[in-house]
Amino acid sequence: MDLICYLHPGWAPLIRPAPATRRWMDETSESFAYRCLPLNIANAHGWEVLNPCAFSAIWNGEAGPDSIIISGDAGADPARLPVSLFGHGVITFHIEGIIRTPPGWNLWVGGSPNRGKDAIAPLSGVIETDWSPFTFTMNWRFTRPGQSVRFDAMEAICFMVPISRAAIESFEPRFEPLGKDPATLERFQAWSRARDEFHTRMRVSPPGAPADRWQKHYYRGVDVNGEALIDDHRAKLRLRSFDRTAVPEVPVPPADDAGLRTELRTPSPTTPAHAAAEIAALRVALSKREWLLETLERQRDLADLQAIERRADVGAAEFLERYYAVNRPVILTGEMAGWPALALWTPDYLKAKVGDRTVEFQGDRTMDARFEMDKDAHRREAPFDVFIDRILRPHAENDTYLTAYNSARNVETLSVLRGDLGFLDKFLDREASNPHGMPWIGPAGTVTSLHYDLTNNFIAQLVGRKSIKILPASEVGKLYNQQHVFSDIPDLEDPTLNLSDHPRLTDLRTYDVVLEPGEILFMPLGWWHQVRSLDFSVTLTYTNFHWRNDAYLTYPT
Repeated sequence: MDLICYLHPGWAPLIRPAPATRRWMDETSESFAYRCLPLNIANAHGWEVLNPCAFSAIWNGEAGPDSIIISGDAGADPARLPVSLFGHGVITFHIEGIIRTPPGWNLWVGGSPNRGKDAIAPLSGVIETDWSPFTFTMNWRFTRPGQSVRFDAMEAICFMVPISRAAIESFEPRFEPLGKDPATLERFQAWSRARDEFHTRMRVSPPGAPADRWQKHYYRGVDVNGEALIDDHRAKLRLRSFDRTAVPEVPVPPADDAGLRTELRTPSPTTPAHAAAEIAALRVALSKREWLLETLERQRDLADLQAIERRADVGAAEFLERYYAVNRPVILTGEMAGWPALALWTPDYLKAKVGDRTVEFQGDRTMDARFEMDKDAHRREAPFDVFIDRILRPHAENDTYLTAYNSARNVETLSVLRGDLGFLDKFLDREASNPHGMPWIGPAGTVTSLHYDLTNNFIAQLVGRKSIKILPASEVGKLYNQQHVFSDIPDLEDPTLNLSDHPRLTDLRTYDVVLEPGEILFMPLGWWHQVRSLDFSVTLTYTNFHWRNDAYLTYPT
């Protein structure tokens, strides 16, 4: 179904699919608020309109329109600030756009779910947008006079959800005894017993791992016996962004709240003409960048490099000149020959060697589509032998993974394994702060989402195999790199990926490799890659090269 926003010349609304994240939820202990799936779904169940420019407002408590003072920040366009039209403590945002929904569908408009704001509250309305040729306003009402209220640039001011006009009146609500539905009664009683037992266990023997401190039946869409009762359960929503093809000058809002308070890092343009000129200049600059990157990659194509080379006995000088300095990946073979770890590091050996020492890892990843970006929220701790048992369970897959992000906390715990490793002195500095590499330990099925790194890296495979999809750094313009080093598309192999929604993904240059035990992949700075473990896997990554590797210090944030 279509959801259309018609734009008059000069209108440029900032509309985005609402993110599931909330700052206050991020700040809860162990991010426990995200365990509530109804909260997550409500947060993302619509589209948000963002505030174009920052301002402050205060209400003196009187009834007239002049009882509210609205003060825009320096550089704010007065035409895009809210106004006081109705009095009684109400400020009004004019939404730039005429929304058109399919026949029989209204638009519910209000404040974003679970975004509280002190001293002011959003007002809600339902609009017949399948026929209305009018714009609408979003209104907020002060709840307390004398309190200054601030709205930052890029802050959500309006939330829109299409709803069926006739559906609400077609319901026939009634009360009935639960026993009239024996199946539901039986499942409820089983759940009630399980919950009582769970709470008793929590009191008597609280588990150490946060993931074990809450029940996940509703989150997973199953009853207490693990049976799925519907086939369209949602643990996350994937709303589409508004297509800007027909009106390319409309700005793209930030995908999440990372853009809050940045005001795009530049002063707000003071006139529509100024804004249009800024956008046009930016589009030309980006087009030139994309032309240059594509042209350089075509130059590389002349060498007919159809695959990433596997090389043995590469010297330091050749590696520097042929690969490191020219930003070209290579797989090195034989460099770890003779390392005891290649033969010894079975799960049982690792358990016996490390024992019950505490280790940090990433946990509960399958519940969060943003598990890579939300790494801090997924920090978990457990005895190492318990961690190994956990990742060896059937269907462990991507839920539990010890990654390089945890390495600083694990240096002492895993130091007992260093005797099984060697050094790559040809390429790496043994005097660096972490000469023993950063470990990755996990089961088959662990995934590292599509991203690039801000350093050159060695990916040294000791146990198991990893499938790696690699793309040149020059493909950045095709990969929807909206946030930090990540793509909006975490998995290029996702069977549900709709290329019509991501037209820039066509004609990608990709290299597919399977990294075998004993092989080292040199992953140059900026090259995109996504990784999937094919077996129980142990990997070390290194960044302590003999040559300069500090480009991350000047990375724009």
